[in-house]
Amino acid sequence: MTQPSWFQRFLLPGLAFKGVVIGGGYATGRELAEFFLPSGPQGGLWGMVLAMLIWSAVCAATFALAHLTRSYDYRSFFQKLLGPGWIVFEIVYVLLLVLILAVVGAAAGEIGASFGAPAILGTLILAGTIAVVTSLGTASVERLFKYASMLLYFVYALFVVIGLALFGDAIATNIATPAPTTGWVMGGVAYAGYNLVAAAVVLPLTKHLTSRRDALIAGTIAGPLAMLPALGFFLCMLAFYPAVADETLPSAFLLGQMNIPVFTIAFQAMIFAALLETGTGIVHAVNERVSGVWQAKRGVALGARARAVIALALLLGCVFVATSIGLVALIGSGYRLLAYAILAVFVLPVMTLGVARILRAQPEVETPA
Repeated sequence: MTQPSWFQRFLLPGLAFKGVVIGGGYATGRELAEFFLPSGPQGGLWGMVLAMLIWSAVCAATFALAHLTRSYDYRSFFQKLLGPGWIVFEIVYVLLLVLILAVVGAAAGEIGASFGAPAILGTLILAGTIAVVTSLGTASVERLFKYASMLLYFVYALFVVIGLALFGDAIATNIATPAPTTGWVMGGVAYAGYNLVAAAVVLPLTKHLTSRRDALIAGTIAGPLAMLPALGFFLCMLAFYPAVADETLPSAFLLGQMNIPVFTIAFQAMIFAALLETGTGIVHAVNERVSGVWQAKRGVALGARARAVIALALLLGCVFVATSIGLVALIGSGYRLLAYAILAVFVLPVMTLGVARILRAQPEVETPA
């Protein structure tokens, strides 16, 4: 078996975690406005740092337990963590899956509408692309996270540079101006909570870990990899605090203020790539869960056609949720409730039962995955 590369061992799990988080967590900026702006500029920044630290801790524990138990899909992982209680996680996971895919589909539709196309066209293009990528299996998904991440970090870096150049004085003034900072702990915990489902989503991409050390390193850096673009985005939003909190799509508002058409196109393309990463990660996790059961019963892995059908069924079904409820309502009402559910059925067990099991395990030597 080919030895996993340095990228696959240390960066791939974190980049996959980042990919799932961004599309469902802050690609449009609406989520940052919902969870962090109510605490003011300084409180919002503290809340984001807290969320990042929680992500790193939980990802490290999750990846280490997955490596220890050799459970690389969420079904087998939670069966070994919770026993018969694993079904409770799956119920919460399915609800959150529908919510995140609905948000992703709605955001893709908004991108299509921003170019003058029917909103449904953007959603259908995203759904079709996800179906193709996931139908080709794990190797295809890994390539997507690798190359989409390059585009994402490059465009976010340009976004921050342009934002600081144009709005730097306003950003500094608003950060320095006293404002209420209450609620930043709860905001950070809630935001970290619902996004932590991404740690379970990316379990199929932790197969390359060769040791517990690999898992702990990959998990620890997953937090910064996922949060650094958000911190830059949030800083730019602060130039227009508090009015930006009322914008349905803060990203579109900021791009309008920058008024650089070429960069606007690049940023919209990057958001589409982020949505693609998120949808692909979630659908691939479901495919791997189904494939594990299918292989156990039939002796063969799930085929490409079946993977594509599952992808399209999930995505198109969630489109109806998005169009009937609306983006802002989905984020405001659904995420907080499910965040606390994820904390109860995932984070708490992993950080208690899971960590205890990791600590009791015998020291290991590094071996190929």
